[in-house]
Amino acid sequence: MRIARDGWVVARRNVIKIVRVPEILVFVLISPIMFVLLFAYVFGGAIDVPGDVDYKEFLVPGIFAQTVVFGATFTGAGLAEDMQKGIIDRFRSLPMSRSAVLVGRTASDVIYNVLSLTIMALTGLLVGWRIRDGILDAALAFGVLLVFAYAISWVMGWVGLLVPSPEVVNNASFIVIMPLTFVSNVFVPTESFDGPLRTFVEWNPVSTVAQATRELFGNTSPDVVTPDSWAMENPVIYTLLWSVAIVAIFAPLSVRQYVRASNR
Repeated sequence: MRIARDGWVVARRNVIKIVRVPEILVFVLISPIMFVLLFAYVFGGAIDVPGDVDYKEFLVPGIFAQTVVFGATFTGAGLAEDMQKGIIDRFRSLPMSRSAVLVGRTASDVIYNVLSLTIMALTGLLVGWRIRDGILDAALAFGVLLVFAYAISWVMGWVGLLVPSPEVVNNASFIVIMPLTFVSNVFVPTESFDGPLRTFVEWNPVSTVAQATRELFGNTSPDVVTPDSWAMENPVIYTLLWSVAIVAIFAPLSVRQYVRASNR
């Protein structure tokens, strides 16, 4: 209860920054909108999707997956900034749980992602994306996206406590996240890849997040054969397993690094 109470206080402090520094939210939302419009109208005519599926319906769930992964970098950048400004040291001197700062930081990023997904969904509807299945399946799709984003936030939180500045966090995150999102089925079908690269794409958790959301939104064709891998055949379960494993590993690592960093 103490962790939850203290974490909520920290989360509220981070969310208040949306009101006081609205530029943060603007830049969070502009990037996914640009990706949707760019790929839908510039590259959409050059990319073929197997089956009777419009590329825009194929694309938008992939953009959802990419955006929540990139959005998790705000956890690392925010923690690095707080470390740089000495705010973490102030938190350390208060009678609060050691993990509250991290719990609050990751929880506030879930709120950022909810806002980002809402804007993207509206943009997707404007360009032609549609939810073909029921409301419950759509809610589950958004839930899977948020759970995976929350897990990645813990990885970025650990990175943010390791490196000296937000700029380094952004550069380091870009080096890792960019290949994961582009070497996946986010923008192009899995059938576009061959050999070992296709195997990597099929087991890439970013691919399974995109595949899970496409299936739950009804943006897939029954005529297309699912890739012969357990991950792509069970994308929801595989994604949730990854999420649990990531939190189980990086939550303790982040708390330990927070204590070490505060004692420097």
